Amino acid sequence: MLETIIVIVVAVIAIVLGIATLKPNAFRVQRSIDVNAPPETIQPLITDFRRWAAWSPYERLDPEMANAYSGAPAGIGAVYEWNGKKAGAGRMEILDVTPAKVTIKLDFTKPMPAHNTAEFLFEPAGTGTAVTWAIFGPAPFMTKVFTTFVSMDKLVGKDFETGLASLKRLAEQ
Repeated sequence: MLETIIVIVVAVIAIVLGIATLKPNAFRVQRSIDVNAPPETIQPLITDFRRWAAWSPYERLDPEMANAYSGAPAGIGAVYEWNGKKAGAGRMEILDVTPAKVTIKLDFTKPMPAHNTAEFLFEPAGTGTAVTWAIFGPAPFMTKVFTTFVSMDKLVGKDFETGLASLKRLAEQ
């Protein structure tokens, strides 16, 4: 009986690892929303990390989270670091700002290291702006194993939808 259980466990592990090897080497999750405001109204809410508390769902994740800001006050070179029990730890730095896009280097240190890119895209949409929030980056093997059980799209997508809805409300005030 014990041998049968061991064989089943080993087979399940082999199947999971096999599935993980077939997954893509990169990932991308994104969500979009139409905002009845021009990009120049929306961008400052993103390029100034101190303003994220008003719209980002991640800011409400951990009330005891420690935050630190450095570099430029906003825009290229602005840096935001966080450390919390529920939110983990990491660092964001704005790398590029154009009328059509904000690019952010996103490094997680806890609960597990990851190095990704976040971007906000701005496209004309009627009298307003279509705003897309995306995260993308490499998918190392452990990420592939993790995403065999948990969908990155489902894990992050709902938060992006919540954040974009809050960003929309704020920008349209």
